[in-house]
Amino acid sequence: MASVKIIHAAGELKSGRKTVCLAMGFFDGVHLGHQQLIRRTVSDARQNDGVAVVLTFDRHPNNVVAPARVPPLIYSLPQKLRAIACLGPQVLFLIRFDKAFSMQSGAEFIENLVRDFGRVQTICVGADFVFGHRRSGNVALLERLGARLDFRVHGLAAVSLDGQMVSSTRIREAIRRGHFDAASQMLGRPYTISGRVLHGDKIGRDLGFPTANLDVKGLVLPPKGVYAASTVIKGRAYRVGLNIGSRPTIAAASEIRVEAHVLGYSGDLYDAELEVEPGEKVRDERQFDSIIGLKAQISKDIAAIEKPGKPHC
Repeated sequence: MASVKIIHAAGELKSGRKTVCLAMGFFDGVHLGHQQLIRRTVSDARQNDGVAVVLTFDRHPNNVVAPARVPPLIYSLPQKLRAIACLGPQVLFLIRFDKAFSMQSGAEFIENLVRDFGRVQTICVGADFVFGHRRSGNVALLERLGARLDFRVHGLAAVSLDGQMVSSTRIREAIRRGHFDAASQMLGRPYTISGRVLHGDKIGRDLGFPTANLDVKGLVLPPKGVYAASTVIKGRAYRVGLNIGSRPTIAAASEIRVEAHVLGYSGDLYDAELEVEPGEKVRDERQFDSIIGLKAQISKDIAAIEKPGKPHC
């Protein structure tokens, strides 16, 4: 991850006499619209000899305030933090979003931030950003507080692409449909699935095709099937056979699994964060009459993925 200091309370920032330029948001996917906010904040900090701080949350606020309406996420938390760090802020302020935090009014939240940071120069948010208990804070409130507490507010309009607004909701829908090019355009980078490698039941290894089982709980996923994919491990690019599904031939799983067979790699990936870029779909998920039939099909899938012209790093 690019060099960035991570703090969990505003008082942890030792900025000296420098002022804080702040971007705030949940930033799922860190898409083109989010990038606009963060880059504006980095620019403000450079122009004012300040510190660029990006404030975000460790979980979607709906996990606490509306559990029945939690959207599946585009990025895991580590993936989101990496994407933010690449945009150049000096500090990443990661707040634990819990019940106590959710009870703060919008005004309380901002007043506490300004007090604890010492001096805030600018706050940059999306024009429709809301925050605080019962969504009591918005750009209008920020502007009123800014006039009193001496900071400027940038409420930036959404970014449009091909005449349509870029949003996390639209990116999720593109991923669900397997439209990776559309998702990547809105993200401003190739769409990838990232998760910690979990210990599995080693069925893939028994079949002769060891797989890394990714922890994708809470993430939006592409349609079920086998994909030609790619990854980078320790600076080296590898092709990947990526399976997304419930493994109906083995024993149908209650949850969708994401399993990556990294071609030509034999090292230990357990507990590492693996980021995989899915490409062309090789086939849909299907149930085979026997393990022998499944094994034969996997061999064909791998051969297809290895062919020149298939997507690769």
